Amino acid sequence: WADLNNARTTLKAGGRLIELVGVDDPHIARDDYPSVAGPVSAAAELSIALSHSPEPAVLDEMAADGFELLLAGHTHGGQVCVPGFGALVTNCGLPRSMAKGLHRWPDSDAWLHVSAGLGTHPTAPVRFACRPEASILTLIPR
Repeated sequence: WADLNNARTTLKAGGRLIELVGVDDPHIARDDYPSVAGPVSAAAELSIALSHSPEPAVLDEMAADGFELLLAGHTHGGQVCVPGFGALVTNCGLPRSMAKGLHRWPDSDAWLHVSAGLGTHPTAPVRFACRPEASILTLIPR
């Protein structure tokens, strides 16, 4: 377990060095990316950045620092979706088309995965056309 609340660390998994960075929720201005920002170490074989909310400003900074995989939640996948149209809102600055799933982050080499999660927002305790999910990502070495 590594607390990545406005923090940065490295760990070894499967004999590979992974660099991790994370921020508190930028949607409510609790993030402090500048305190942990900087280029990914050349020694890292994988780099992962985490943010509760996929706010484009912080994701842009993480991608610019060289983080390859950006992980976020917050959107609940849109929570209320229209079949054939998708999410009505994301509750953040992310485009509706990126409310859940895996996407290439614009103007970078990074990938963004937004989990639709399991729950709902307290003020809207309903999901429609947006199944709850717990994501399992399988990372394959280059």
